[in-house]
Amino acid sequence: MARTGLGRAWKCEFANDISPMKAKAYLRNFRGSDRIFAQCDINELNARNLPGSADLIWASFPCQDLSLAGSGRGLTGPRSGLIWSLLKITKKLKQEGRGPKVVVLENVVGLLNSKNGQDFYDILGALRKDGFIFGTLMMDAIHFLPHSRPRIFLVAIDINQAMISPRLINGRMVPNYRWTSPRLDGLWARAPFSLRDSWVWWNISVPPSRRSTLADIIEREADNWDSPDYTARLLRLMAPLHVRKVEEACARGEEVIGTLYRRTRSFDNIRTQRVEVRFDGVSGCLRTPSGGSSRQRLLFVGDGTIHSRLLSTREAARLMGIPESYRLPASYNEAYQIAGDGVAVPVVRWLSQHLLSPLLATDHKVVADSEAALLYA
Repeated sequence: MARTGLGRAWKCEFANDISPMKAKAYLRNFRGSDRIFAQCDINELNARNLPGSADLIWASFPCQDLSLAGSGRGLTGPRSGLIWSLLKITKKLKQEGRGPKVVVLENVVGLLNSKNGQDFYDILGALRKDGFIFGTLMMDAIHFLPHSRPRIFLVAIDINQAMISPRLINGRMVPNYRWTSPRLDGLWARAPFSLRDSWVWWNISVPPSRRSTLADIIEREADNWDSPDYTARLLRLMAPLHVRKVEEACARGEEVIGTLYRRTRSFDNIRTQRVEVRFDGVSGCLRTPSGGSSRQRLLFVGDGTIHSRLLSTREAARLMGIPESYRLPASYNEAYQIAGDGVAVPVVRWLSQHLLSPLLATDHKVVADSEAALLYA
């Protein structure tokens, strides 16, 4: 999805993922990519495996140790900690005189909370030590798609390789509040001077108001409806607040489509499974079981009836902005994981058009890509 969002103006020279399933999907959708794709653990790679030099390295590294549903081990965890393997390769490339001009690191907002922010500072410190200046954007897919999916995009540029146009940096050194959060602002305020000295606030424009809603991506001829008993069971797992939401939707006298998630909540120190619903025309953040969460369901209310079903794989893909031409795996679980583990395509496209391309301001030669551990080009 990073490669799709960057578009054809970029040429991918190297891509990596450890998952055989994701490798198969990648090779199926990008013609000729068997020459540039390495399916392996990133720890099996080094700078010698990567060809030439690159304008951009993109890394969407694993979030399992950072997310609320994950282990909480942060960047010392076995999965999210793979970022250090990526940065080790980047450092070696720079030592060989073929380092990237720009590095983009993408992950969940939990990165800002991990170890009370120290993990985030550690990444910034490593980038600064290797000669990068950096800025962080919190971009939510909701500005582009009917899908609430906030993500952190840390964009670093080699200060020795590229000139930065003043229009790309907020001259007052304060954030554009569309692309930040109180947590990110607080980390800036508490950061050591050595990090603040290399920290910039990227100044990129705001997209037009989104017009699409959840109803626009729904398949009307679905055949995977839950049984009435199962739907009733989901409704019984709702807290009073969410029961009222369903009752209010029923009272509207028209079809209303909502999204459902199973959650584990604590009441009086007792962990209880709950089902939560939203009817605001927006999907909750797609998550996958591998990240410790549940698959998303749809709830249809209207004509005095209530029906539920799993979100289809094509609907999940649409929520990520994946083109209809993208060939998803036949397996439901695999296709859902492709979408749930990815990055929203129009977010990448906006970032590329309004920051990455202007930062480089030259003909694009190569680009990196990977959906999990290493994206390089």
